[in-house]
Amino acid sequence: MLQQGLRLAGKACLPQQAAGARAMSARSAPALANGADFRGSGKKMPWTAAAAAALVAGVGFVGATACSEPAPRARTTTSAIAELEARMAALEAGGGQAAAAGGAKVAAKAPKKAAGGVDVILGAQWGDEGKGKLVDALSKHYTVCARVAGGGNAGHTIVVGGKKYAFHLLPSGILHAESTAVIGHGVVVHLPSMFKELDNLRVAGIDVEAQEGRLLVSDRCHLVFNFHQQADGAAERMRGDGKSIGTTKKGIGPTACSKMQRNGVRVGDLVHGSWPLFEEKFRTLAAYHQALPGMADVPIDVEGELAYLEGVRARLRPLTEDTIVWVNKRVAAGDAVLIEGANATMLDIDYGTYPFVTSSNPSVGSAITGLGLSVDKLHGVFGIVKAYCTRVGEGPFPTETFGVVGEHLSTVGHERGTTTGRPRRCGWLDIQQMRYAVLVNGFTFLNLTKLDVLTGMGPIMVGVAYRRPDGSLVEGMPANLEQLGECEVVWEEMEGWEEDITGCKTFEALPAAAQTYVRRVEDLLGVPIKWIGVGPDRDDIILHA
Repeated sequence: MLQQGLRLAGKACLPQQAAGARAMSARSAPALANGADFRGSGKKMPWTAAAAAALVAGVGFVGATACSEPAPRARTTTSAIAELEARMAALEAGGGQAAAAGGAKVAAKAPKKAAGGVDVILGAQWGDEGKGKLVDALSKHYTVCARVAGGGNAGHTIVVGGKKYAFHLLPSGILHAESTAVIGHGVVVHLPSMFKELDNLRVAGIDVEAQEGRLLVSDRCHLVFNFHQQADGAAERMRGDGKSIGTTKKGIGPTACSKMQRNGVRVGDLVHGSWPLFEEKFRTLAAYHQALPGMADVPIDVEGELAYLEGVRARLRPLTEDTIVWVNKRVAAGDAVLIEGANATMLDIDYGTYPFVTSSNPSVGSAITGLGLSVDKLHGVFGIVKAYCTRVGEGPFPTETFGVVGEHLSTVGHERGTTTGRPRRCGWLDIQQMRYAVLVNGFTFLNLTKLDVLTGMGPIMVGVAYRRPDGSLVEGMPANLEQLGECEVVWEEMEGWEEDITGCKTFEALPAAAQTYVRRVEDLLGVPIKWIGVGPDRDDIILHA
């Protein structure tokens, strides 16, 4: 267990202790922040047409290119628009604007699809940050919304008008009929799960398959078979108590192994190849998995699954596309693409807390490798971070907390996994971990979600650094979990608030303590927070201009 106590400014600080145990005030630890205070810098930002179009629509700067420092916070939305108009040569036609009273909100005509490039939404913690909600809010401004990594182990929940939609394989942007949803070749696909999601949408009144071209699946996607899922569970059982990884048992890891061992089977093999050859590949792969350790007594229904797959070939065929060519053509034509990341940075097979990670790269690199894009096409990179922190499954969790605090976060935040239903472990926001995610992904903006969950908690703790046993501060995230476990968390205490913020529509409407919390997180990370989640519905988002 990672030790969570440290003497800071001469006072012991543990979140499990009584409220009287204070580390220091929020203003007394500026030296711990390695992110520069970007407010008031006066530096200008280059923006893409997508950014301007989305701002005019009242959503935010949706296609911002990377910048060193954002514009001063003192600017109103109206003045920001004026600056953008002066600097942009190509705003979308028909996207006029008028300042609302006080300049806090902009009324505008519904814009056409924003022009230009590819923006990415990524989880910045251990997953379950609320990526789907921002995707849903922004995707109406994009021609294409794509998944590029992971598989059915992802879980994105969107609430629209009180109705909840849960997605695992399908891009969340599929709720917008004007956007094309793409499952890129970096995603591994379990066909029964995908078609179940489509069937559920049809029952809810959204018939995706009735609209040609609304969903495209890459012919290079590797297929997840039922025996992959069985092998996933068998491997977990063999690890034994205390050594399990905490996998979702959705077959993602074994399918990734098949891919890397080059005996995997892809969508194109099922749709474009001959049935006898597909059947041969399937039987060979099934036999391989039957011989794996722990699988001897696990029955694989080869004939039953083959019958199912032969039956869905015709249904899959019109959805199948060479998405590498298709997406690049759309980008070349000036269309805007939004990539919806799955899982999160700390679950990345390379960057995460290995081996307690997923079997893909859910960081910024997957936007390139999982969709077939060149680096120059990438514009904005938007990181999603909860106002606190959660994790599903096993593995290190430095700022995890228990007792009253953990119960509050779990209960008020409704912290159960969308995919597995497992309760999520809860803790305070971990700035050290977030700085690492910023370093790896180069976030343009952040979306701070679930700020409302912190209401009524009293003093709020923030983990601002890790300290080694010798007293030195850690840079990055230790790759060795033993070293990570020896570290202590350096805590900073901030004032909480009691007011209900779910009805807040502007940053200024938030309680002063909530505003201070948001600004402190910005200062510590050196990245502007553009969107703030204050409730579960799709409209419960504040644009932090």
